[in-house]
Parts: sequence; structure tokens; C-alpha cells
Amino acid sequence: MVVGLGNPGSRYRGTRHNMGFEVADAFASELGMSLSRHHQGLTGTARLGEQTIHVLLPQTFMNHSGIAVADFVRYNPVDYPAGLIVIHDELDLEPGVVRVKLGGGLAGHNGLKSIAHLLGTQNFVRIRIGIGRPLDQSAVVDFVLGRPRPEDRVELDLAVHRGVDAVRDVIELGPERAMTQHNQRAR
Repeated sequence: MVVGLGNPGSRYRGTRHNMGFEVADAFASELGMSLSRHHQGLTGTARLGEQTIHVLLPQTFMNHSGIAVADFVRYNPVDYPAGLIVIHDELDLEPGVVRVKLGGGLAGHNGLKSIAHLLGTQNFVRIRIGIGRPLDQSAVVDFVLGRPRPEDRVELDLAVHRGVDAVRDVIELGPERAMTQHNQRAR
């Protein structure tokens, strides 16, 4: 199951906080998957080799992403950790950097906190899409909900493609090999 985190609606389209949506949507498109409303989100199913892949873009807003994920998992059980891949924006990485992480802390990300709380585990794969940090640390909310500068947007567009590759590698190679492949790259 691939989950892209973001906020629904045109107001949030193209914002830094919606990088998870952008990568998951690009991955779904690559598989020829169409998304429809179900399980409090936009969902779709396709085949990748021998595997059935589900994609979910929660429509519950970022801070309540776990509601849609828990609802989906209730009807479509997953094997942890590799059976759940969550794609999200990451303040602690420079714009455009993509990293794969297996379990661990939640880095203060409210979408991840919601998922971990409602699933009762932090043991899932994360595809972290770097968005950088604002110079003024008191402006984090405005920063993540804002649209990136043109030069950062170029890097984020490239990160969408790298993020899709990372998702595919986690599915086809497993989380450990995907981490080796993606976490050693300069970008």
C-alpha cells in the first residue's frame, strides 16, 4: 500500500506539504491507475509485476491522515513494515532530496503521527521528500503550506520522479536495498 500525504483541495495544490500527494499521484499515473473516492481518500489499485498495489491519498487533511489509512487497512490488511509505504514532505532535507527510511521517529510530522497513533505502529516505510526549512523557524506552518520558490520548484519536480523510483524500488527490491540505493545518492 502506497500512501501519499497532503491536504485536499485546490488551495493546497502545489504546496510543499503536498509532496506526498504529488509523488503518489505520479506513481499511480505511471501504473495507469485511476483514483476514485473510497475509504476517506482517493484510492486506486493496479498490478506491478506479480503484486497488487494500492495507492491512497487521504482526503482527511494532513493532521488526520491516519483516519483514512486505518480505514483502508481495516479492509485491506498490510504486512508491516514493507507493506505500507508513506510518502511525505521532510523539513530536515534540502529541497529535492529523496530518502527512504524504515520505521523510526516521526520528526514532528503530524501526518506521520496520526498514522502511527491509529495503526499502533511506527514500523512502516517512509519516502521522505526534502522541502528544506524556512530561515525564520517561527514560520514553519506558513512555509510548508506555501508554494516553493521557482528554483526550489525545479528541484521538487525532479524529486517527484526520484520519489516514484524510490517507491518502485521499495516494492521490487525491498526497503533495505532501496535505502542503500537512494540514501547514498547526492540527491
